[in-house]
Amino acid sequence: MRESIQSEWRFPPGVTYLNHGSFGPAPQSVESVRLDLLGELNRQPMDFFVGGFEERLAMARRRLAHWLGSAAENFVFVENATYAMNLVATGFRIEPDEHVLLTDHEYGAVHRIWSRWIGEERVRTAAVRLDVESDEQLVDELFGEVREQTKLLVVSHITSATAAVLPVEQICRRAQQQGLAVCVDGPHGVAQFDLNLDRLGCDYYTASCHKWLSAPFGSGFLYARPNRQSQVLPIAQSWGRLYPELLSEWNWDDEFVWTGTRDPTPLLTIPAAIDFLAQFGFAEFREQCVGLAQYAQRRIDSVTGLTPPRLVVNRPSMMALCPLPPGDQLSFQRALRQRFGIAALVTSWNGLRFLRVSCHLYNDQQQIDRLADAVRQLL
Repeated sequence: MRESIQSEWRFPPGVTYLNHGSFGPAPQSVESVRLDLLGELNRQPMDFFVGGFEERLAMARRRLAHWLGSAAENFVFVENATYAMNLVATGFRIEPDEHVLLTDHEYGAVHRIWSRWIGEERVRTAAVRLDVESDEQLVDELFGEVREQTKLLVVSHITSATAAVLPVEQICRRAQQQGLAVCVDGPHGVAQFDLNLDRLGCDYYTASCHKWLSAPFGSGFLYARPNRQSQVLPIAQSWGRLYPELLSEWNWDDEFVWTGTRDPTPLLTIPAAIDFLAQFGFAEFREQCVGLAQYAQRRIDSVTGLTPPRLVVNRPSMMALCPLPPGDQLSFQRALRQRFGIAALVTSWNGLRFLRVSCHLYNDQQQIDRLADAVRQLL
């Protein structure tokens, strides 16, 4: 079973790929579905778009929504989580004396997005310590930064630079009690967790399906609760629907069906990606990848002799975050790739340097051992 799964991904000879968390390639069986759709599109684009594209897109959206515990009417398809976060930022209503609160673990692009659309002076940052002892302590300290002028809280489900699983369920509950909106940046959450977005309680959830779900690049979505949907409009205005004059009723999601001529095949392939992991078994997928990440955490930390962050160890995911001695992050990352053929991410956060190891179905312990040996040589 392991060999057949690993053969679904075709990396160049000599490459050990341990960065699915940044750029997760689709397995061959999923990619073949996309290529069939792309061939159909290129052979007869008018038939493809006019003859049934909207219903195909609606079917894919219904499938994704059902899998994520909500109704299709609460979702719109976009290219990636970055685009989805821009949609939230462009439409979110905020007064001059109000602000949005982010944590210091948020993806750098998220800070830039909010600073651009509402002004840097209205974006505040809350510190979240890596040595926090419990979820309750984290939530208490985070909400200690909330003020009367705080309008929205933006948090990652799993942070990018520090691979920390934040307790978003508890954060959303506390926010609801205080009448505070929450936007969860969730590209690492899709497929890593058994998500039910309606039950989660967030106002917005942004995600890219090309990461752990392993759909093709260009497949993302925005989830918005019904009371927030009127604030969300496409950044680029187009027809919305191919024949808008035939609609008897116009809904918020209609604006996102036809945003211009583009290649929609990554979005139409999302059901195939869900089927692929379902065939393997979602529980088995999560257990295997989390276990491998924990193995990587132990192996690398034994080489460096450094203690992993408590925030990461207490809530494990499919990514290990291994502290490295001080130094340049890019030179270490390049050395892994050029000298050892290992593609892994080296991150920096608040002056600390980490090796972030992503684990998917095509990885195994031998690859982790190879990485540990490379780290030993480089240090």
